[in-house]
Amino acid sequence: MTCSVARPLAWTTVSSSSAAATGIEPIADAVPLSLCAREPHVPADRLVAEMVPPPRFDSVRFSTYIPDPNQPSQSEAVRVLESFATGLGGAPAASARRSLFGFGRAKTPKTPAGPRGVYLDGGYGVGKTHLLASLWHATPAEPELKAFGTFVELTNLVGALGFQQTVRTLSGHRLLCIDEFELDDPGDTVLVSTLLGKLVETGVALAATSNTLPGKLGEGRFAAADFLREIQGLSAHFRALRIDGEDYRHRGLPEAPAPFTEEQVAKAAYATEGASLDAFPDLLEHLARVHPSRYGALTDGVKAVCLTDVGPVPDQSTALRLVVLADRLYDREVPVLASGLPFDQLFSEEMLKGGYRKKYFRAISRLTALARDAKGLVKA
Repeated sequence: MTCSVARPLAWTTVSSSSAAATGIEPIADAVPLSLCAREPHVPADRLVAEMVPPPRFDSVRFSTYIPDPNQPSQSEAVRVLESFATGLGGAPAASARRSLFGFGRAKTPKTPAGPRGVYLDGGYGVGKTHLLASLWHATPAEPELKAFGTFVELTNLVGALGFQQTVRTLSGHRLLCIDEFELDDPGDTVLVSTLLGKLVETGVALAATSNTLPGKLGEGRFAAADFLREIQGLSAHFRALRIDGEDYRHRGLPEAPAPFTEEQVAKAAYATEGASLDAFPDLLEHLARVHPSRYGALTDGVKAVCLTDVGPVPDQSTALRLVVLADRLYDREVPVLASGLPFDQLFSEEMLKGGYRKKYFRAISRLTALARDAKGLVKA
């Protein structure tokens, strides 16, 4: 990855003496990073190499998932997924991959009995990504024979490699896990569904979580019927697992911390090595200039995100971009320290009642968890 960083003049002109005069003590004459100054470019080979569970889920396993004792569907999901992972043992679909690359003669892969895919159906915060990553880890295959990514990352891979090359790249895999399968873009849904159909033909097993369609307000949970209908011919390959429960990120935890003052946020940014410092309105404008598939690269090397002047998100397009950034920060366990409005006031009442409301509630949930993680950055 190449990431051009040209810090704003405001940062480059802050000296140690002037910083000290304002009560800010920089580390080794360093100044905070700025996300707004980054325009990452991600090469195709990195896109493929990074199709693994993100850092937050690198060490999760079925044994570390803590089912809610009041929700038996959670324990049942673990049992079913453990069995599914065990069933993925055996020879990979190497012969199919060889033929797609043009080497040797193709052999028809054996198709195991039963569904070759699982779909995790549940609301935000019930641990779907934890379970999806645990499935990836538990599948008895070398890491290069397993792939894990979000729907956005998968569509970006197709854009970078082309459809046929993506099929050839992934067709030798034992398992493909897709987190946050997007159902709100018909074009991308058809593209990925077609891709998955080709992969299933070569023997690749599938696992997915998804978001609901716009306008489907539902019961506060994702709808398996929506997912299975939208992927049409692939529905027979999936077994739907419903996972009930409340958001584990707030189960038994205190309320989200109140925002800090702008001075506290700035001081923490200067006192924390690897922290970034940006005005929230400026960051929202910058996100419009960076493709959402690059938001992970945007945060490379950032140890904490400090934001000033947090306020209501002005429109739905901006809100959806912020959701993606919140997901990438949460995946990478980057704490978020902020001044201004609390995170549960980011989205308007209209947004929280609309077709994308589950995405917004997930973003609030994750940003709140990251705000808790950031409390220790502020010195008493």
